[in-house]
Amino acid sequence: MSEAPPPSAAPDTASAVHSGSADRFGYEWGRYAELKDIYEEQFRRWTPFLKPEDWRGLTFVDVGCGMGRNSHWPMSYGAAGGLAIDIDERSLASARATLAPHRAMEVRRQSAYELNEVERFDLAFSIGVIHHLAHPETALANMVRAVKPGGRVMIWVYGRENNGWIVRFADPLRKALFSRLPIGLVHALSLPPTALLWLALRLGLDRLEYFRLIRRFDFAHLRSIVFDQMLPKIANYWRRDEVEALMTGAGLEDVQLAWVNEISWAAIGRKPRE
Repeated sequence: MSEAPPPSAAPDTASAVHSGSADRFGYEWGRYAELKDIYEEQFRRWTPFLKPEDWRGLTFVDVGCGMGRNSHWPMSYGAAGGLAIDIDERSLASARATLAPHRAMEVRRQSAYELNEVERFDLAFSIGVIHHLAHPETALANMVRAVKPGGRVMIWVYGRENNGWIVRFADPLRKALFSRLPIGLVHALSLPPTALLWLALRLGLDRLEYFRLIRRFDFAHLRSIVFDQMLPKIANYWRRDEVEALMTGAGLEDVQLAWVNEISWAAIGRKPRE
């Protein structure tokens, strides 16, 4: 886990954003912008602490919204509205299209480091983003500040458990090669490993719940997942204790963790009322 900078050494916004992968994810969300029904099941697995009815009437901020799909589902469940932020214009264009039916949603160009809302929302969440940041603690602190006293903060991040093969083999290749290549070339290179994964799933690869889930995905969806793993400049894989420490270190109480698909962690905590 990255060490949190002290308050006096908060990251420079421009340099922190530049060190991340917003432009590379923008390419992904510009290309894979279709809203598929299966995404709802993924969303519900990533947010196991909330049932659809629990979203009714909630206001929320979606930090790193991508194409907007993770804001769409809460709004379809009856959420009152909120804010979805990202910084690449391709991501934002896709998010605006996805969320166009939801008039109570604002889509804003803003990074997790720039989030400056104060005690506005019932819930702040970030799905699949915090583990790609150079300063995850700073982003989480901004999310805590954005919720009302007694409000909740929720994240979903990669787990290290059951991902040892990625950490030892695939991740070094991403760091040394794929994260440095032009993003269009990385997308082209994602085709062969996607084909191998597609074949392996049909030949019986089902050791983890994650594999049993993605076996149901179509080829394009599988390719978007493989591509998503290859493209970022930063990708952290955290153990349970590291995720818990990240949440409690942000001052959250009643922290709960859930093991998602046997490869990742969802976590939620409450901002103190005082």
